[in-house]
Amino acid sequence: MGVYGEKGTIDFYGFINRKEVSSMMLRLLSNHTSLPPATFFLMGIPGLEETHLWLAALLSAMYTMVLVGNSLIMTVIWVDPALHEPMYYFICVLAGVDIIMATSVVPKMLSVFWSGNGIIGFTACFTQMYIFHTATMVESGLLLAMAFDRYVAICKPLHYNTILTPQKILGINVAIVVRGTIGLIPLSWMVSHLPYCGSHAVPHSYCEHMAVASLACADHTLSNLYTLIGSSAVVGLDVTFIMTSYSLILQAVFNLSSKSARHKALSTCGSHVGVMTLFYIPGLISVYVDRWGQDMVPVHTQVLLADFYLIIPPTLNPLIYGLRSKKIWQGVWNTMATSFPCHHCVNSTKERRVKQEFVMGDISSTCEI
Repeated sequence: MGVYGEKGTIDFYGFINRKEVSSMMLRLLSNHTSLPPATFFLMGIPGLEETHLWLAALLSAMYTMVLVGNSLIMTVIWVDPALHEPMYYFICVLAGVDIIMATSVVPKMLSVFWSGNGIIGFTACFTQMYIFHTATMVESGLLLAMAFDRYVAICKPLHYNTILTPQKILGINVAIVVRGTIGLIPLSWMVSHLPYCGSHAVPHSYCEHMAVASLACADHTLSNLYTLIGSSAVVGLDVTFIMTSYSLILQAVFNLSSKSARHKALSTCGSHVGVMTLFYIPGLISVYVDRWGQDMVPVHTQVLLADFYLIIPPTLNPLIYGLRSKKIWQGVWNTMATSFPCHHCVNSTKERRVKQEFVMGDISSTCEI
Protein backbone atom coordinates (compact mmCIF):
# COMPACT_ATOMS: atom_id res chain seq x y z
CA MET A 1 0.00 0.00 0.00
CA GLY A 2 1.50 3.29 -1.00
CA VAL A 3 0.90 7.04 -1.06
CA TYR A 4 1.48 8.99 -4.26
CA GLY A 5 3.04 12.42 -3.88
CA GLU A 6 5.81 14.56 -5.25
CA LYS A 7 8.46 11.89 -4.73
CA GLY A 8 6.55 8.87 -6.06
CA THR A 9 5.22 5.91 -4.17
CA ILE A 10 6.19 5.36 -0.54
CA ASP A 11 5.42 2.19 1.40
CA PHE A 12 4.26 2.90 4.97
CA TYR A 13 6.15 -0.15 6.24
CA GLY A 14 9.32 0.40 4.25
CA PHE A 15 9.65 4.14 3.91
CA ILE A 16 12.90 6.01 3.57
CA ASN A 17 12.14 9.27 5.32
CA ARG A 18 9.70 9.29 8.25
CA LYS A 19 9.24 13.06 8.16
CA GLU A 20 8.28 12.97 4.46
CA VAL A 21 5.67 10.30 5.12
CA SER A 22 4.22 12.15 8.10
CA SER A 23 4.04 15.48 6.30
CA MET A 24 2.55 13.83 3.21
CA MET A 25 -0.13 12.09 5.28
CA LEU A 26 -1.03 15.37 6.95
CA ARG A 27 -1.39 17.07 3.55
CA LEU A 28 -3.64 14.26 2.33
CA LEU A 29 -5.81 14.49 5.43
CA SER A 30 -6.07 18.26 5.21
CA ASN A 31 -7.26 17.97 1.59
CA HIS A 32 -10.38 16.09 2.74
CA THR A 33 -11.63 18.37 5.50
CA SER A 34 -15.12 18.44 3.95
CA LEU A 35 -15.56 14.66 4.24
CA PRO A 36 -16.81 12.82 7.34
CA PRO A 37 -13.88 12.02 9.64
CA ALA A 38 -13.36 8.34 8.88
CA THR A 39 -9.79 8.42 10.19
CA PHE A 40 -7.43 10.39 12.39
CA PHE A 41 -3.66 10.64 12.07
CA LEU A 42 -1.58 10.24 15.24
CA MET A 43 1.53 12.42 15.02
CA GLY A 44 3.47 10.70 17.79
CA ILE A 45 5.46 13.22 19.80
CA PRO A 46 5.53 16.52 17.89
CA GLY A 47 9.01 18.05 17.93
CA LEU A 48 10.75 14.81 18.94
CA GLU A 49 10.43 12.82 15.71
CA GLU A 50 14.19 12.07 15.76
CA THR A 51 13.78 10.16 19.03
CA HIS A 52 10.85 8.00 17.93
CA LEU A 53 13.00 4.93 17.29
CA TRP A 54 14.70 5.20 20.68
CA LEU A 55 11.32 5.67 22.35
CA ALA A 56 9.97 2.67 20.45
CA ALA A 57 12.80 0.49 21.75
CA LEU A 58 12.23 1.66 25.33
CA LEU A 59 8.48 1.25 25.01
CA SER A 60 8.87 -2.26 23.59
CA ALA A 61 10.99 -3.31 26.57
CA MET A 62 8.52 -1.84 29.06
CA TYR A 63 5.53 -3.42 27.31
CA THR A 64 7.26 -6.80 27.42
CA MET A 65 7.76 -6.35 31.16
CA VAL A 66 4.08 -5.45 31.52
CA LEU A 67 2.92 -8.59 29.72
CA VAL A 68 5.38 -11.00 31.34
CA GLY A 69 5.25 -9.59 34.87
CA ASN A 70 1.49 -9.19 35.15
CA SER A 71 0.74 -12.50 33.41
CA LEU A 72 3.08 -14.28 35.83
CA ILE A 73 1.41 -12.64 38.82
CA MET A 74 -2.07 -13.63 37.60
CA THR A 75 -1.00 -17.22 36.89
CA VAL A 76 0.68 -17.73 40.26
CA ILE A 77 -2.26 -16.33 42.21
CA TRP A 78 -4.69 -18.45 40.20
CA VAL A 79 -2.90 -21.80 40.65
CA ASP A 80 -1.54 -21.46 44.20
CA PRO A 81 -4.24 -22.06 46.87
CA ALA A 82 -2.05 -20.36 49.48
CA LEU A 83 -2.61 -17.06 47.62
CA HIS A 84 -6.40 -17.30 47.56
CA GLU A 85 -6.79 -14.39 49.98
CA PRO A 86 -8.45 -10.96 49.54
CA MET A 87 -5.16 -9.10 49.22
CA TYR A 88 -3.96 -11.32 46.38
CA TYR A 89 -7.33 -11.28 44.62
CA PHE A 90 -7.02 -7.51 44.35
CA ILE A 91 -3.47 -7.85 43.05
CA CYS A 92 -4.65 -10.38 40.45
CA VAL A 93 -7.38 -8.04 39.18
CA LEU A 94 -4.93 -5.13 39.19
CA ALA A 95 -2.53 -7.14 37.02
CA GLY A 96 -5.29 -7.84 34.51
CA VAL A 97 -6.30 -4.18 34.37
CA ASP A 98 -2.66 -3.17 33.84
CA ILE A 99 -2.42 -5.48 30.83
CA ILE A 100 -5.64 -4.06 29.37
CA MET A 101 -4.58 -0.46 29.96
CA ALA A 102 -1.16 -0.90 28.35
CA THR A 103 -2.46 -3.02 25.47
CA SER A 104 -5.10 -0.45 24.58
CA VAL A 105 -2.46 2.13 23.62
CA VAL A 106 1.03 0.64 23.31
CA PRO A 107 0.67 -1.44 20.08
CA LYS A 108 -0.54 1.59 18.13
CA MET A 109 2.11 3.80 19.74
CA LEU A 110 4.77 1.35 18.60
CA SER A 111 3.34 1.46 15.09
CA VAL A 112 3.61 5.25 15.13
CA PHE A 113 7.15 5.26 16.52
CA TRP A 114 8.55 2.39 14.44
CA SER A 115 7.04 3.08 11.03
CA GLY A 116 5.30 6.44 11.20
CA ASN A 117 1.95 4.78 10.46
CA GLY A 118 -0.31 6.98 12.56
CA ILE A 119 -3.59 6.30 10.74
CA ILE A 120 -6.36 5.16 13.07
CA GLY A 121 -10.05 4.75 12.28
CA PHE A 122 -12.74 6.88 13.85
CA THR A 123 -14.30 3.96 15.73
CA ALA A 124 -10.93 2.53 16.76
CA CYS A 125 -9.81 5.90 18.12
CA PHE A 126 -12.82 6.40 20.38
CA THR A 127 -12.81 2.76 21.43
CA GLN A 128 -9.18 3.16 22.49
CA MET A 129 -10.06 6.34 24.36
CA TYR A 130 -12.89 4.63 26.24
CA ILE A 131 -10.83 1.56 27.18
CA PHE A 132 -7.80 3.30 28.63
CA HIS A 133 -9.88 5.91 30.47
CA THR A 134 -12.03 3.13 31.94
CA ALA A 135 -8.93 1.15 32.91
CA THR A 136 -7.41 4.13 34.73
CA MET A 137 -10.62 4.66 36.72
CA VAL A 138 -10.80 0.95 37.58
CA GLU A 139 -7.16 0.97 38.69
CA SER A 140 -7.82 3.94 40.96
CA GLY A 141 -10.65 2.01 42.58
CA LEU A 142 -8.43 -1.04 43.03
CA LEU A 143 -5.75 1.02 44.76
CA LEU A 144 -8.42 2.24 47.16
CA ALA A 145 -9.64 -1.32 47.77
CA MET A 146 -6.10 -2.51 48.48
CA ALA A 147 -5.56 0.31 50.95
CA PHE A 148 -8.80 -0.69 52.70
CA ASP A 149 -7.64 -4.32 52.79
CA ARG A 150 -4.42 -3.32 54.55
CA TYR A 151 -6.35 -1.12 56.98
CA VAL A 152 -8.61 -4.00 58.01
CA ALA A 153 -5.70 -6.45 58.21
CA ILE A 154 -3.64 -4.24 60.51
CA CYS A 155 -6.19 -2.21 62.48
CA LYS A 156 -8.97 -4.82 62.77
CA PRO A 157 -7.15 -8.15 62.43
CA LEU A 158 -9.64 -10.17 64.48
CA HIS A 159 -12.48 -9.18 62.16
CA TYR A 160 -10.55 -9.51 58.90
CA ASN A 161 -12.17 -12.74 57.70
CA THR A 162 -15.66 -11.57 58.61
CA ILE A 163 -15.32 -8.14 56.98
CA LEU A 164 -13.62 -9.23 53.75
CA THR A 165 -15.54 -12.35 52.82
CA PRO A 166 -15.31 -13.79 49.27
CA GLN A 167 -18.78 -12.40 48.50
CA LYS A 168 -17.76 -8.91 49.61
CA ILE A 169 -14.50 -9.12 47.63
CA LEU A 170 -16.49 -10.02 44.52
CA GLY A 171 -18.94 -7.19 45.20
CA ILE A 172 -16.13 -4.66 45.63
CA ASN A 173 -14.50 -5.70 42.36
CA VAL A 174 -17.81 -5.58 40.48
CA ALA A 175 -18.61 -2.14 41.90
CA ILE A 176 -15.18 -0.85 40.85
CA VAL A 177 -15.61 -2.13 37.29
CA VAL A 178 -19.18 -0.80 37.02
CA ARG A 179 -18.07 2.63 38.24
CA GLY A 180 -15.39 2.77 35.57
CA THR A 181 -17.46 1.48 32.67
CA ILE A 182 -20.52 3.65 33.37
CA GLY A 183 -18.60 6.76 34.35
CA LEU A 184 -16.88 7.02 30.96
CA ILE A 185 -19.95 6.49 28.78
CA PRO A 186 -21.06 10.18 28.81
CA LEU A 187 -17.55 11.38 27.92
CA SER A 188 -17.23 8.92 25.05
CA TRP A 189 -20.65 9.90 23.73
CA MET A 190 -19.90 13.63 23.87
CA VAL A 191 -16.51 13.38 22.16
CA SER A 192 -17.58 10.89 19.49
CA HIS A 193 -20.57 13.06 18.50
CA LEU A 194 -18.55 16.23 17.96
CA PRO A 195 -18.20 17.34 14.32
CA TYR A 196 -14.63 16.98 13.04
CA CYS A 197 -14.62 19.09 9.90
CA GLY A 198 -11.10 20.49 10.12
CA SER A 199 -7.69 18.87 10.53
CA HIS A 200 -7.59 15.21 11.50
CA ALA A 201 -3.99 15.30 12.72
CA VAL A 202 -3.91 14.46 16.44
CA PRO A 203 -0.82 15.97 18.12
CA HIS A 204 -0.40 12.89 20.28
CA SER A 205 0.78 9.27 20.13
CA TYR A 206 -2.64 7.86 21.10
CA CYS A 207 -6.24 9.10 21.12
CA GLU A 208 -6.01 11.26 24.22
CA HIS A 209 -9.31 12.99 24.94
CA MET A 210 -8.15 16.61 25.01
CA ALA A 211 -6.00 16.22 21.90
CA VAL A 212 -8.85 14.71 19.88
CA ALA A 213 -11.59 17.02 21.16
CA SER A 214 -9.49 20.08 20.29
CA LEU A 215 -9.82 19.12 16.59
CA ALA A 216 -13.60 19.51 16.67
CA CYS A 217 -15.12 22.43 14.81
CA ALA A 218 -17.73 22.88 17.55
CA ASP A 219 -17.57 23.88 21.19
CA HIS A 220 -16.11 21.04 23.26
CA THR A 221 -16.16 22.82 26.62
CA LEU A 222 -18.73 20.41 28.05
CA SER A 223 -16.56 17.34 27.48
CA ASN A 224 -13.53 19.16 28.88
CA LEU A 225 -15.44 20.14 32.01
CA TYR A 226 -16.72 16.58 32.42
CA THR A 227 -13.15 15.29 32.27
CA LEU A 228 -11.83 17.94 34.64
CA ILE A 229 -14.59 17.67 37.23
CA GLY A 230 -14.97 13.90 36.92
CA SER A 231 -11.27 13.11 37.23
CA SER A 232 -10.85 15.56 40.11
CA ALA A 233 -13.84 14.13 41.97
CA VAL A 234 -12.90 10.46 41.46
CA VAL A 235 -9.22 10.92 42.20
CA GLY A 236 -9.95 13.31 45.06
CA LEU A 237 -12.29 10.88 46.81
CA ASP A 238 -10.08 7.85 46.19
CA VAL A 239 -6.91 9.58 47.35
CA THR A 240 -8.69 10.98 50.43
CA PHE A 241 -9.82 7.51 51.54
CA ILE A 242 -6.44 6.00 50.66
CA MET A 243 -4.56 8.55 52.73
CA THR A 244 -7.03 8.11 55.59
CA SER A 245 -6.44 4.35 55.54
CA TYR A 246 -2.67 4.72 55.60
CA SER A 247 -2.85 7.35 58.33
CA LEU A 248 -4.70 4.88 60.53
CA ILE A 249 -2.23 2.16 59.55
CA LEU A 250 0.72 4.33 60.52
CA GLN A 251 -0.88 5.10 63.89
CA ALA A 252 -1.18 1.38 64.55
CA VAL A 253 2.37 0.76 63.36
CA PHE A 254 3.91 3.39 65.63
CA ASN A 255 2.20 1.78 68.60
CA LEU A 256 4.25 -1.36 68.05
CA SER A 257 7.20 -1.96 70.32
CA SER A 258 9.33 -3.70 67.69
CA LYS A 259 11.58 -1.32 65.74
CA SER A 260 12.17 -3.85 62.97
CA ALA A 261 8.43 -4.30 62.50
CA ARG A 262 7.95 -0.53 62.30
CA HIS A 263 10.77 -0.18 59.79
CA LYS A 264 9.38 -2.95 57.57
CA ALA A 265 5.87 -1.52 57.70
CA LEU A 266 7.06 1.99 56.84
CA SER A 267 9.18 0.66 53.98
CA THR A 268 6.31 -1.33 52.52
CA CYS A 269 3.72 1.41 52.90
CA GLY A 270 6.23 3.88 51.45
CA SER A 271 6.45 1.72 48.32
CA HIS A 272 2.67 1.78 48.04
CA VAL A 273 2.59 5.56 48.31
CA GLY A 274 5.30 5.77 45.65
CA VAL A 275 3.27 3.71 43.17
CA MET A 276 0.17 5.76 43.88
CA THR A 277 2.14 8.94 43.32
CA LEU A 278 3.36 7.63 39.94
CA PHE A 279 -0.23 6.79 39.03
CA TYR A 280 -2.11 9.88 40.24
CA ILE A 281 0.26 12.86 39.93
CA PRO A 282 1.16 12.58 36.20
CA GLY A 283 -2.48 11.99 35.27
CA LEU A 284 -3.72 15.04 37.16
CA ILE A 285 -0.88 17.19 35.83
CA SER A 286 -1.72 16.08 32.30
CA VAL A 287 -5.39 17.01 32.71
CA TYR A 288 -4.70 20.41 34.28
CA VAL A 289 -1.92 21.28 31.83
CA ASP A 290 -4.20 20.48 28.89
CA ARG A 291 -6.82 22.74 30.41
CA TRP A 292 -4.77 25.74 31.58
CA GLY A 293 -1.06 25.30 30.88
CA GLN A 294 -0.76 24.68 27.16
CA ASP A 295 1.16 27.91 26.63
CA MET A 296 3.58 27.20 29.48
CA VAL A 297 4.47 23.54 28.89
CA PRO A 298 5.89 22.36 25.51
CA VAL A 299 3.69 19.98 23.55
CA HIS A 300 6.29 17.20 23.53
CA THR A 301 6.51 17.38 27.33
CA GLN A 302 2.75 17.05 27.64
CA VAL A 303 2.70 14.04 25.30
CA LEU A 304 5.62 12.31 27.03
CA LEU A 305 3.96 12.82 30.40
CA ALA A 306 0.70 11.30 29.15
CA ASP A 307 2.52 8.39 27.44
CA PHE A 308 4.55 7.32 30.45
CA TYR A 309 1.58 7.85 32.75
CA LEU A 310 -0.08 4.89 31.04
CA ILE A 311 2.97 2.60 30.84
CA ILE A 312 5.07 3.17 33.98
CA PRO A 313 2.51 2.01 36.62
CA PRO A 314 1.72 -1.26 34.76
CA THR A 315 5.46 -1.88 34.46
CA LEU A 316 6.26 -1.28 38.13
CA ASN A 317 3.17 -2.75 39.78
CA PRO A 318 4.27 -6.40 39.38
CA LEU A 319 7.55 -5.54 41.06
CA ILE A 320 6.16 -3.56 43.96
CA TYR A 321 2.81 -5.23 44.61
CA GLY A 322 3.79 -8.72 43.52
CA LEU A 323 7.43 -9.67 43.56
CA ARG A 324 8.11 -7.91 46.88
CA SER A 325 5.77 -10.41 48.53
CA LYS A 326 7.49 -13.49 49.94
CA LYS A 327 4.35 -15.56 49.41
CA ILE A 328 4.13 -14.59 45.73
CA TRP A 329 7.85 -15.27 45.28
CA GLN A 330 7.31 -18.71 46.82
CA GLY A 331 4.32 -19.22 44.55
CA VAL A 332 6.40 -18.30 41.48
CA TRP A 333 9.08 -20.76 42.56
CA ASN A 334 6.58 -23.55 43.18
CA THR A 335 4.83 -22.92 39.84
CA MET A 336 8.12 -23.02 37.95
CA ALA A 337 9.38 -26.03 39.92
CA THR A 338 6.34 -28.14 39.03
CA SER A 339 7.35 -27.97 35.37
CA PHE A 340 10.48 -30.02 36.11
CA PRO A 341 10.62 -33.79 36.74
CA CYS A 342 11.92 -33.32 40.26
CA HIS A 343 9.16 -30.93 41.31
CA HIS A 344 8.36 -33.24 44.24
CA CYS A 345 11.54 -31.89 45.84
CA VAL A 346 9.76 -28.64 46.70
CA ASN A 347 6.45 -30.21 47.74
CA SER A 348 7.56 -30.64 51.32
CA THR A 349 8.25 -26.91 51.53
CA LYS A 350 4.79 -26.12 50.21
CA GLU A 351 3.10 -28.55 52.60
CA ARG A 352 4.88 -27.03 55.59
CA ARG A 353 3.71 -23.54 54.72
CA VAL A 354 1.14 -22.47 57.32
CA LYS A 355 -1.35 -19.78 56.51
CA GLN A 356 -0.38 -16.60 58.35
CA GLU A 357 -2.79 -15.12 60.87
CA PHE A 358 -3.49 -11.39 60.87
CA VAL A 359 -2.53 -10.33 64.39
CA MET A 360 -1.19 -7.04 65.60
CA GLY A 361 1.92 -8.64 66.99
CA ASP A 362 2.95 -10.09 63.63
CA ILE A 363 3.30 -7.02 61.44
CA SER A 364 5.47 -8.91 58.97
CA SER A 365 2.43 -10.82 57.72
CA THR A 366 -0.15 -8.03 57.89
CA CYS A 367 1.89 -5.39 56.13
CA GLU A 368 3.88 -7.62 53.82
CA ILE A 369 2.30 -6.09 50.73
